[in-house]
Amino acid sequence: MPAIPGSSQTELQPRPMVRIVGLLWVVVIAIIVAFAYFASSLCITFLLSGFLALLCDPIPTYLERFRIPRVLSTGFLIVTALLGLGLAIRASYGRANQIIEDLPDYADRIHDAFEPINQRIEKVQKSAGSITATPAPITKRQPQVVRVDEHPAWPSYLIRGVGSVWGAVIVGGIVPFLMFFMLVRKSHLYGWLAHTFGEKTDVPQFTALLAKMVRGYVVGNVIIGAAMAAVMVAILWGLRIPGYLPLGIASGFLNLVPFLGAILAAGLPLFSSILQFDSPGPFIVICVAAIASHIISANFLIPRFIGSRVNIGPVAATMGMLFWGWLWGIMGVLLAVPLTAFVKLVADCHPSLIHISNLLAEKPRGVPRWAQAGTDRVARAVPFFIRHLRTDAKD
Repeated sequence: MPAIPGSSQTELQPRPMVRIVGLLWVVVIAIIVAFAYFASSLCITFLLSGFLALLCDPIPTYLERFRIPRVLSTGFLIVTALLGLGLAIRASYGRANQIIEDLPDYADRIHDAFEPINQRIEKVQKSAGSITATPAPITKRQPQVVRVDEHPAWPSYLIRGVGSVWGAVIVGGIVPFLMFFMLVRKSHLYGWLAHTFGEKTDVPQFTALLAKMVRGYVVGNVIIGAAMAAVMVAILWGLRIPGYLPLGIASGFLNLVPFLGAILAAGLPLFSSILQFDSPGPFIVICVAAIASHIISANFLIPRFIGSRVNIGPVAATMGMLFWGWLWGIMGVLLAVPLTAFVKLVADCHPSLIHISNLLAEKPRGVPRWAQAGTDRVARAVPFFIRHLRTDAKD
């Protein structure tokens, strides 16, 4: 039976053009991923500058009400932030230098702690060797084997996104300047977005949701990190550990790092107090506090204060961490949640990408009827609505 033109049978038939368009999209996505991988320093610099500009934009915008030029307020804001960062680095330099000077004492203490375990292992090996001892057979002389020590892979993973140390320094130096120009040229950038993507995307909604997402993500992390820092400061103060205040603050905010947060949060105070205690009790308290804080924040606090702001599901967040971590190393892991939320925002503001938005969302939305219709029906409906709008405008 021949298919009737315009019927649902013709809509379900495969079309070569649809397949070609799908393959072209796959090629475009592959090119974008390859560019993000090989130009990681450029992409990370641009993204960090954009996120920081969105985060700090309310301050120059508020000062504009008092007739303060945006250039002056933005410059003052960035200079103040750089001075605060420099003072924080200088304040922590003394403590870091003290830890480096005490490294030999730390090594001796760790060696003394593991010495009884090593002695027991050697005794077990000797006893097992005496039981199974057999006359050594006469063997031919084997050629000497040369072993090459390979460097561990984790340092290269940590710096994958920014390259070498000098690359990280260059990125850190460019970010403030790029952030300054983004804040000063805000209206120009908004006009460019509206002119370029205004016909296919709701630009005002996209920019408003993006700013709300970035600020909500940062504020939520600050609240959770401050709560965990207060807990760790109280515990370290109770244990009378020197430098409990900076150690507790650093431990609390390190607990926000995905996957490795509990290890980093416990390792820093443990390493600093290894010369102070002889009994394992204080070390157990520090480990339990860091792990408990990580579990509580990951299962209760982060979904409450951050999940509601970014509106991405836990599966999407985990897959985003794996993907962005593979792409940019530790920087990708740290930026995984806002980057995944950014992809969801792009899908939210484009009606045809609602299926991708629901795939990433924690609470999927209902698919409208026009999105469930065939391609031919939508193509026939669009010119009709355009003609209808034009006639209404003329009337």
